[in-house]
Amino acid sequence: MKRYSRSGRPCRLTLLVFGFFALAPAVLADVAGEAIEVTVRVRPIEYFRIGSNNMRFGTLKFAGGLELYGSSRHFGALSGVHVFDDQSRFIGVTDTGFWFAGTIERDAARKPTGLSAVAMREMSGAKGESSHSKWETDAEGVTVTDDRVFVSFERLHRVSEYSLTDGDWPMFVREWQPPVPLHELRNNKGFETIAVSPERTPLAGALVGISERSLDPDGNIMAFVRREDGSSFEFSVTRRGAFDVTDGEFLSDGDLILLERRFNMQDGVAMRLRRIAANAIGEGVTIDGEILLEADQLYQIDNMEGLAISTDPDGTPRLTIVSDDNHSILQRNLLLEFLLVDSVQSRSGSG
Repeated sequence: MKRYSRSGRPCRLTLLVFGFFALAPAVLADVAGEAIEVTVRVRPIEYFRIGSNNMRFGTLKFAGGLELYGSSRHFGALSGVHVFDDQSRFIGVTDTGFWFAGTIERDAARKPTGLSAVAMREMSGAKGESSHSKWETDAEGVTVTDDRVFVSFERLHRVSEYSLTDGDWPMFVREWQPPVPLHELRNNKGFETIAVSPERTPLAGALVGISERSLDPDGNIMAFVRREDGSSFEFSVTRRGAFDVTDGEFLSDGDLILLERRFNMQDGVAMRLRRIAANAIGEGVTIDGEILLEADQLYQIDNMEGLAISTDPDGTPRLTIVSDDNHSILQRNLLLEFLLVDSVQSRSGSG
């Protein structure tokens, strides 16, 4: 079966992006033409729960956080992020149509202390053109595998595929429509989650997309699996309460971690992490999973939108979560990290 390659070995993309970030931001402005260098000031977040020094939350341990202040007016609206294997370099997308990339600085305990070498560039289409239309540039999810980058877009629902070359930004290759009935997708509640499953797991390297809040006839969240050869099937995710799915990423054992968000005037803002078993996803099924964390405004959260998972040297999965401030003075750009400390002993384990 053809699959989207996602091996545990250092891949061509890792090598390409090493060169890419070695150039940023000084040379990227020349290479990409429209790159913007961004200085990011930070305010450390020492504890996750406001007024408490507790660091453990079930199977998760808070590993530090940052409040981010960018020097460019374009910095913000962070909707998707990927952290590379070295847990330093990252690349992401904004829902205003920009790539953002840089380096996470860490102390000796691997706690995030700042961002450096940060640059941004407008995303472009097949002919290198950019668009200032929100309808066309609402990038929500990003996933990286081998030498490719996949980005999901809302409103004008599609998945775009990009390649990387040494010292350059992702280059558009092609796009395709999500393999679901498009008339069932809500304009601003399309596919925010896009992730590639590890190869030696039940989905065997297939790409998974989960909508934010486009619902099937039973009121559950629409989702799909797409293989490299273009074959696909649909499934659903049980909708619990008023939460929407804003991102998701696979652990190395094939379990899927979903990031969810709630926002309404009655209950306020909240975030949730849910773990889906590796063998749960199948054609036509409705899946659910264990709630790892649920946090409301008593915690250091905002509109949490992007999730990346990397692995510490001791094998512990590290979750990196970013927020979308909607370029509002009432919201914040946050970067939060958690360690899935009981993953090896838990129900499914972890790589």
